[in-house]
Amino acid sequence: MIRLDASSADFAPAFSALVNARREADEDVSRDVSAILRSVREQGDAAVRDYTQRFDRHDLDAGGWRISREDCHAALDRLEPELRKALELAAERIRTYHAEQRPADRDHTDAAGIRLGARWNAVEAAGLYVPGGRAAYPSSVLMNAIPAKVAGVDRLAMVTPTPGGLINPLVLAAAAIAEVDEVWRIGGAQAIAALAYGTDTIAPVDVVVGPGNAWVAEAKRQLYGVVGIDMVAGPSEIVVVADGANDPAWIAADLLSQAEHDPTSQSILLTDDAAFGEAVAVEVDAQIARLQTGDTARAAWDANGAIILVPMLEAALPLVDRLAPEHLELATADPDALFAKVRHAGSVFLGRHTPEAVGDYIAGPNHVLPTGRRARFASGLSVLDFMKRTSFIACSPASLAVVGPAAVALAEAEGLPAHAQSIAVRL
Repeated sequence: MIRLDASSADFAPAFSALVNARREADEDVSRDVSAILRSVREQGDAAVRDYTQRFDRHDLDAGGWRISREDCHAALDRLEPELRKALELAAERIRTYHAEQRPADRDHTDAAGIRLGARWNAVEAAGLYVPGGRAAYPSSVLMNAIPAKVAGVDRLAMVTPTPGGLINPLVLAAAAIAEVDEVWRIGGAQAIAALAYGTDTIAPVDVVVGPGNAWVAEAKRQLYGVVGIDMVAGPSEIVVVADGANDPAWIAADLLSQAEHDPTSQSILLTDDAAFGEAVAVEVDAQIARLQTGDTARAAWDANGAIILVPMLEAALPLVDRLAPEHLELATADPDALFAKVRHAGSVFLGRHTPEAVGDYIAGPNHVLPTGRRARFASGLSVLDFMKRTSFIACSPASLAVVGPAAVALAEAEGLPAHAQSIAVRL
């Protein structure tokens, strides 16, 4: 774990090294993914079948390609009542929050008499990738599927690997709650390719969303343009800005809530109280020893964790903006004063009683957020990721006469006489 002091002479280069450290997977997967995509594009079902047998040890023809809606609802019915209530409450809150994101159409006539506007429509079909194995999270099903349904997507197809034919029943239960239309037993880059290109069995989609490993992320990156994507996600991260009035155990738990995801996750504490920072470090070590995910959390904390001492909390904010974290906690008595000065963060958690984990599950805003400093230019998943805007224009003879001569002049200046003529002939 790195300790930095903003007042030290060597702080600037040390902090720059922390900001620019590369935590994405080291595997050079681009060539492998390109080959998989090409195989699926050219061979369709046969390639998907072969890759699934090779990587997941699952025979699609024998075990089935698709999981039925009935099986999903049966998994939901088998849940313990309290767990089902928790999933349903989360779904309700996510649905309510995202319903407020639906954009309004615009239609007006301007001073020249031209009718102008924009109309929003959902994409027809969307694909949702759900990881298998260690990262089988029903909360991610809800966070990715519900915004698509709120947007008005007609068909939502979910793909998820089933190693050895097995699948997490919580994932199926979440698919039932979120009203997913199709669930397919495929994963990896081949699943992204099947969604993008389509096969004889799986119809293509317009947008692909959802987290995955390095191969899945690379497949999404290479297929952008064939389909839309939400983002290329990297390792999880959290930055906590906290003063000495906090309980060190609370802040340590918040830092570990991201460290336990993966050895490449990053957790950073910014504080103006050196003694508090050391107390948090001690508490992190104590809590790691009690975690079932302690090995993963320890690897992440040792390799990527940091405690940074600043002279005052306001001095932390420029550092926050340089980090542009996926998650930012402002654990102070007056978090709004700090929040007003934050420009780059995926999602912000205000106050001492708002741990990041409440946003992962139940608060309502989406937990699919930009990582790797991408919050400088990107936002979290929303209803808008499943919609597109179509503008429209309507000119009357009078309004075309007002603006048409200027358009003709511009077209002629650009050396496009047919453009100019198509307007001039109407004047």
